[in-house]
Parts: sequence; C-alpha cells; structure tokens
Amino acid sequence: MKINIKGPIVSNNDARIYKWFGIEATSPSIVDEALEKANGEDVEVEINSGGGSVFAGSEIYTALKSYKGQVLIKIVGIAASAASVIAMAGDLILMSPTAQMMIHTTTTYTSGDYREMEHTAEVLKNTDNTIANAYRLKSGKTQDELLEMMSHETWMTAEKAKELNLIDEIMFEEGLQLAASANYMGLLPPEVINKIRNIIKNPLNSQEGETDILMARFNYLKLRGAGLDD
Repeated sequence: MKINIKGPIVSNNDARIYKWFGIEATSPSIVDEALEKANGEDVEVEINSGGGSVFAGSEIYTALKSYKGQVLIKIVGIAASAASVIAMAGDLILMSPTAQMMIHTTTTYTSGDYREMEHTAEVLKNTDNTIANAYRLKSGKTQDELLEMMSHETWMTAEKAKELNLIDEIMFEEGLQLAASANYMGLLPPEVINKIRNIIKNPLNSQEGETDILMARFNYLKLRGAGLDD
C-alpha cells in the first residue's frame, strides 16, 4: 500500500483549511487511516514535503515507527524539517538522486516579557533535542553532532545523506536490492488559518466575507511569491 506525505505537515484541525484552499497537505489522521487500511501489510511511504508542524510530524513518525508491517520510505523531492523526521521512521529509507533533505532547529511565534521569551527558548531547545532523537536512532551519530548540524540548517544531497547514515540507499543505483520513511515553505500563516476558520464557521455573520476570502488567498499567494514562507 502506498502512503503519500506531500505538502505541508499540519495538524488534524488545520487540515481542512488547506483542503479548502485546494492545497495538498498531510495530517496525522490521513496517515493513521491509511495504516489502518493497510492492516499490517507492508507500506511504501513517498515523501515530498518541506515540513511544517513539529508535533504533527512527531505523531506521524511515531505511527509509522510503531506500525507492525514493513515501512519503506522513498524521498522523491524534498524531506525537510518535520518531513525529514518522518522519513526516519522507515525500516528502509531510499532517496532519489535528485532529492534533498534538510534538518534545522525549530521556530515558533510568541509574545510577552523576558520571562515568556526565556520560557519559549527552553521549549525550543527541548524540542530540538527530541527531534534530534529521530536522527540519532537512525544514523548513530551523537546528539551534539546532530544539534550542531541542525543549528546550521543543513541541506543534504542523497549522497551526503547516505554518507551520514540518514538514508540506506540512493534510488536507481545499479544493483539496488529492496528488502522485505523552516518557517516552512508552503505553510499557511496562522492569521490566514484563523481568518478562514472564522469565515467557515460563521459565513453569514460577515458582510465582507467574500472580500476576506479573496484577500486571504491573495496574501497567501503574495507570501509565496516573495519567498517569505521558506
């Protein structure tokens, strides 16, 4: 059975907003439903995603890692940020020679006084350590080595990822044998998510609902064109 990890990695609650926009996205419930249908049979997971929510990514990673059947991961485009964490769940991880992998430290939005900022900094450091666990379990590298790579937003070709033991094989290599998985590019800004959620919930309460929808779409496209969502 094939499972696609495509587009932003989002929470189950936000997934319908992306669907409304017509944007391909992946949430934990999508993967859970696919694994339930697979019912223990081997699955092939195809990844082309720049990442997204670290907690949604962790939930998907855990579901794949816990699955009783064999999990074959194929990175066909990009596996960045949370998507690279998901890739680490594979029993066998393959990567296209034209694909890339990226690992980096986590980011978030916050506000408040210095105490709130210090608290947020600690949360981010803890999150970085939990993410590094997935890379460590796969590669055998130390936590410090991986955190250093993450702090520099490390981009990897298939050759480099294999050298670092983050994948097992490069696709299409001769003799390959298969034995019996940033503020983020494409991730909708929170204000857009909230605006559309309110419009969907109360479509008749806003006299300017249609204008709000058009402006939300325009702002999303403008962000992508300006490269602000990388």
